[in-house]
Amino acid sequence: MAQEVSEYLGQNPRAAAWVEALRGDGETDKHWRHRREFLLRNAGDLAPAGGEAPATPTTAEEAADAESGPRRRQLQQLISFSMAWANHVFLGCRYPPKVMDKILSMAEGIKVTDAPIHTTRDELVAKVKKRGISSSNG
Repeated sequence: MAQEVSEYLGQNPRAAAWVEALRGDGETDKHWRHRREFLLRNAGDLAPAGGEAPATPTTAEEAADAESGPRRRQLQQLISFSMAWANHVFLGCRYPPKVMDKILSMAEGIKVTDAPIHTTRDELVAKVKKRGISSSNG
């Protein structure tokens, strides 16, 4: 899919400029590559199509400010979902079940082969209980 995203962006300079404005300053190339795919898969009519790249905003904040009304809200929501998904995949963050269901369904089909593996507190506790190790708190 990464190749398809690169080809799409090569053929759509406006979409490439638009999505690039949504990249966070501290975002690594690996994180950005996958979050960009998430954004493009879910952007719908929020992303501009084809043509030459016009002067575009340089930050996600400016991109959201350039929109108005419902489109602005949709873009802000998409950016938030993309960040929540990336935080879940790369940092192990968890969110309320409704949010997790939403971001995981939005990310269906995105293959992240180099994501770290995180162990949750519940998994650690279950492992300790399974081994019969007593906790010093108990």
